[in-house]
Amino acid sequence: MFFRHALVLAAAAAALTACGSSAEPAAAPSPSPSDSAVAATGGLSITDPWVKTAEKGMTAAFGTLVNNTDRPITIVSGSSPLSSEIELHEVVESGGKMVMRPKEGGFVVPAHGTHTLEPGGDHIMLMNVTEEVLPGAQIPFTLQVQGGEPLEFTAVGKDFAGGEEDYQPGHK
Repeated sequence: MFFRHALVLAAAAAALTACGSSAEPAAAPSPSPSDSAVAATGGLSITDPWVKTAEKGMTAAFGTLVNNTDRPITIVSGSSPLSSEIELHEVVESGGKMVMRPKEGGFVVPAHGTHTLEPGGDHIMLMNVTEEVLPGAQIPFTLQVQGGEPLEFTAVGKDFAGGEEDYQPGHK
């Protein structure tokens, strides 16, 4: 039922080294109607999910979380067969440079609102990926929702020449 629901929503929407920005931000890949995707469960959905291509090491996943409920929804963790170590990250300025670090409290998607996961901002970080991510790869994910149903979706591999942030001191 999940995949049928996701396909219906997709038709309706028509749609690392590190994972972020640099001094001169690069544009994120723009989805075309043929590679846009939508997944939904329990009032929460994600549009245009994608994963930065990578040979090994780290990569990140992006998209737009959409909350169609009357209450905020908090994403507390994520998982994927691509990596046994996944963290919800944010990118912040520290000491004059951009660093990524785990996002305390997770991602909060406001009632009837959105939360963007993008290079140079909040994202799903995958460490120690188990296989190469090529353009067009289909990567399954599950996001755990605080007090709610998990959100399952598939993200597509896309090339992206983003920046090189550092980890916050004291973090991996």
